[in-house]
Amino acid sequence: MLINELAKKTGISTHTIRFYEKSGLIEGKQDETVKSNNYFHYDEITIEKLEFISDAKSVGFTIREIGQMIDAWYNNRFSKEKKLSILDEKLHSLEQKMKEIKEMKKQILQFKKDVLNDQC
Repeated sequence: MLINELAKKTGISTHTIRFYEKSGLIEGKQDETVKSNNYFHYDEITIEKLEFISDAKSVGFTIREIGQMIDAWYNNRFSKEKKLSILDEKLHSLEQKMKEIKEMKKQILQFKKDVLNDQC
């Protein structure tokens, strides 16, 4: 499929897809039999990778971390231990963020209480 169809299927803009391609997260292939254009074609694996990228971004993975994950799962470049290490690091990071968010929520609730009690 071409990039426009890929964008429609995934809900990701062509601009973002091109960014992911330039970042090395996905790869389009040119049809060797077609000499009249330079269009890149994408397969179902690309859709799967884009869904993975979206999911990973939504929980806080960086582009670099997503690249590591794609290498680990799709290119089998990492050992089982390295894969687990990457996941453990991210889990720890997410736990820290959750603690920070809970603390921020606590502060906001206190601010709200202060406003309701005319203490600010």
